[in-house]
Amino acid sequence: MGFISAESQRAIGNRLAHLVVNVPRILVNSLAERCRIIGFDPDASIWDDFIANDLDQQAGIVHRTALLYGQSFVIVWADADGNPTVSVESPLNVQVLTDPATREITAGIKRWSDRAKGETHAMVYLPDRIEHWRADTARADASGAFALIETLPNPLGVVPVVRFLNTDLVNDAGHWNTDFWGYGHSEIQGVMGLTDALCKVSSDALIASEYLAKPRRWATGVELVEIPKMDENNQPVLDGNGEQVMETINPFPDTDRFMLAADPESKFGQLSGSSLDGYQNLADLTLGLISAVSSLPPHYLGITHANPTSADALRASEAGLTSKAADKQSAFGRSWETVGKLMKAVRTGQAVADIKCRVVWCDPSTRSEAQAADAVVKLYQAGLLSKSGSLRRLGYSEDEIAAEATARASEEQNETPMGQFYGNQIRTGIAEADAQMASNKAQGY
Repeated sequence: MGFISAESQRAIGNRLAHLVVNVPRILVNSLAERCRIIGFDPDASIWDDFIANDLDQQAGIVHRTALLYGQSFVIVWADADGNPTVSVESPLNVQVLTDPATREITAGIKRWSDRAKGETHAMVYLPDRIEHWRADTARADASGAFALIETLPNPLGVVPVVRFLNTDLVNDAGHWNTDFWGYGHSEIQGVMGLTDALCKVSSDALIASEYLAKPRRWATGVELVEIPKMDENNQPVLDGNGEQVMETINPFPDTDRFMLAADPESKFGQLSGSSLDGYQNLADLTLGLISAVSSLPPHYLGITHANPTSADALRASEAGLTSKAADKQSAFGRSWETVGKLMKAVRTGQAVADIKCRVVWCDPSTRSEAQAADAVVKLYQAGLLSKSGSLRRLGYSEDEIAAEATARASEEQNETPMGQFYGNQIRTGIAEADAQMASNKAQGY
């Protein structure tokens, strides 16, 4: 509603307050759903801690928050039993300080209010210690009333706060953006103006459909109906002479199915409603601009054509979104690797710098299961992929890969010698048939 004039806003009031075309939500969710973690290399035990902390479910929240606000946070610490515990945090509650030279996090703070107790708490995370501060007020501006109540040593040697930064330029990581509550770049910033324009066009179309698009009936030679005018207390309204004020109404309400008149000279007719094609054309133009700016495919925005689009054309239209999702995977991957190192350090006591960790992402592109399986089979037959690598390429998690390996070993162990003989014969026959088919194809048969 950002383009509606002040006069129109006063006239409309809050009648269109709920009319919002939520394109930013589509943009954020479209990117976040393509950023799915399926494992960690080379230490599979990190994946176990990842699952134990429900990060397979909460990782999407981290990504959506970073895409919306420009950044999000994860805090890694230990529970009472020494197991790593990970919490997902909002940039509205957590912030960090970074070294201008190395961009490494030098300090972090988490602040929250306990309204039940009327207190405000702040946890300050430093490389060598963790400080707990408290103020005896639940007000958000209790900046000068904090008192240190507890200090804990930090055996990790690094700040256990990990930032997920969504950036497009180098300057995004070092400029305070007051519009989006922190560092980084909000993914919706580029489409906000166009979204307001789309909401304005949609509102205009609804108003026009109410007042202009409905066919209007007219009649001549019909006596109008007069009724007494009543005030808000249902009392008659009188003029200056004390006479009853009358008001004229339509003798044929819109709900009437028939119109009757006693005068034979009466005439009836209908005015055709106005076309709303202009609003649709303007909405399509705005959606096209949103698609160009955000890399969203047209079919994500409801832009369709008369002829059905082929599957290959749909995948081609998603190339920009796929490329952007791959960039987000690279940006967020470094942060998740830091989270994995911190979880491993909490569990084993190793130095964070000595731990190797690499996150494994799903394929950001959308391919049919048959196409993906066919491509993986060809790579495996060519010797370019191992069995576990093939399953990983198909999107299997580390747990699923381990379960498949165990099941396969069990099947091979329980197979009888006769079954093994016939199984080898069948596999050999298939391989020979494939080789013969390839030879015939090469010779042009």
